[in-house]
Amino acid sequence: MNRRLIAVGIAVIVTALVLVFGLLRRQPPPVTVRVTPRPAARVDVPPPRPAPEPPTPARPTAPAPPPRATPAPPPPPAPEPTAPVDTGTMLTVASDVPGASVFLDREYVGTAPVTLRGLTSGSKQLNVTAAGQEGYSERITLTEGPNTVNVEFRKVRLDASIPVIHRHGVGSCEGTLEATVKGLAYRTSNKSDAFAIAFSDLEQFEVDYLKKNLRVKQRGGKTWNFTDHRDTADGLFVFHRDVDVAKQKLSDNP
Repeated sequence: MNRRLIAVGIAVIVTALVLVFGLLRRQPPPVTVRVTPRPAARVDVPPPRPAPEPPTPARPTAPAPPPRATPAPPPPPAPEPTAPVDTGTMLTVASDVPGASVFLDREYVGTAPVTLRGLTSGSKQLNVTAAGQEGYSERITLTEGPNTVNVEFRKVRLDASIPVIHRHGVGSCEGTLEATVKGLAYRTSNKSDAFAIAFSDLEQFEVDYLKKNLRVKQRGGKTWNFTDHRDTADGLFVFHRDVDVAKQKLSDNP
């Protein structure tokens, strides 16, 4: 029984191999490819252009008429009078020391000489400073229109005074000790003690801070000893200092 099945299987395998071999030997039929020729491209040739016509001869033209005289233009109208320009309130600050710094209401506004425009009228604080010079300070009043302030640093100014007591050998008298650029003066109701002395005639002008005394001596003459009403030397010291500064400036600029 087994032998029979084996024989049948072998027969089936051989039959299958024969069929495969037969299929492989078959060749496909040839394929025919037809090529359809394209029609030739058509080129359109434009028709020939007609020959240009000969130009028509230009007709003679009449000569142009002479130009007409152009009338002169009328004179321009006279300008209308204009109202005067309102400059408002102005301030010019000059100085005998070039480049002095100018301050208006404590605000720096430039160096002298300087002109300020468009200001408001009224009271203003003016300060001017220069190197090596005593500062200038003044309360000024500006009015509408131009205002001018000329600061003279080199000009010596002295206007100082102090109430004093003159103590002499017997008793004392009261009065006012004054100083200007002309010198010292003692104003008192006691005519025998009053004086006016030029700086050049002063032999002694000293403050003794401990003794609270200001000593004045005329060259070759009388001596005065002054004290302060407050029994201090502070006022006498300030007075003496201001006078000494002015005396020095006067000697430098005779």
